[in-house]
Amino acid sequence: MNWDFYIKSYQSYLKIERGLSKNTVENYSFDLERLCLFLEQNAISVSPVQITQETLQQFLYALSSQVHPRSQARMISGLKSFFNYLIFEEYRTDHPLELIETPRIGRKLPDTLALDEIDALIAAIDLATDQGERNRAMLEVLYGCGLRVSELITLKISDLFFDEGFIKVTGKGNKERFVPIAELAQKYIAYYKKGVRQQLHIQKGFEDTLFLNRRGGQLSRAMIFTIIKDLSLKTGLTKKISPHTFRHSFATHLLENGADLRSIQLMLGHESITTTEIYVHLDRTFLAKVVQEFHPRKS
Repeated sequence: MNWDFYIKSYQSYLKIERGLSKNTVENYSFDLERLCLFLEQNAISVSPVQITQETLQQFLYALSSQVHPRSQARMISGLKSFFNYLIFEEYRTDHPLELIETPRIGRKLPDTLALDEIDALIAAIDLATDQGERNRAMLEVLYGCGLRVSELITLKISDLFFDEGFIKVTGKGNKERFVPIAELAQKYIAYYKKGVRQQLHIQKGFEDTLFLNRRGGQLSRAMIFTIIKDLSLKTGLTKKISPHTFRHSFATHLLENGADLRSIQLMLGHESITTTEIYVHLDRTFLAKVVQEFHPRKS
């Protein structure tokens, strides 16, 4: 397989799963095209799976004399995104740009949903359809448990421990964690299982998969994105949201209501607490309240 295969797969990911505009996808692709041109001009024959840190450093050094530092930062960020994608899809196990720092030029924090916005999205689901019962249960689990979309679509019936009030989640690297699940989400899952799922002709191999498509197979990540996008349009929501927005809102709302970072880290399945700190974008107002409430010399 050559660069074209990986680039086209990456473009589909950016468009369908991340919902990026055509222009943004083209910008990401342009970065990769410049890299491919550099390899061609220097007679370097290597695939995205095999390219090394040294080769990429050569490219970035050559680039530094041609473009503005801000453009360099954007291109490095774009290339890092591409290799993150390759690792996520298990084409690579290492990141060749891991040690390359991107200049800090400011970043836009992702949107979160307010509780009334989440309620409106769920209320907009058409429960007259079988897919409506399923979608309501899925959104409750996304928000109520803070799952990644990949974790949602692979959730199994055998992972449900409702008597204990937990679900078992298999995250990145097949690492398992237990996450509390609210009674409301449990109720909607029960409705879906009893009223919809048991009526499906389930495909072989998916007998234990909780959320299924109408053909009895596993849902795709793209389908979850489509469901949320349609509900967003239906409710007139102007924010740009995705399944990850529910996970981000889960963490942010817990933090704002007094949950500690360590607990949030465990529920999100983050290896490093630093990742959690960035993820929930701690704000100074909240931190001030924490000091006022808990520090022994608060007054």
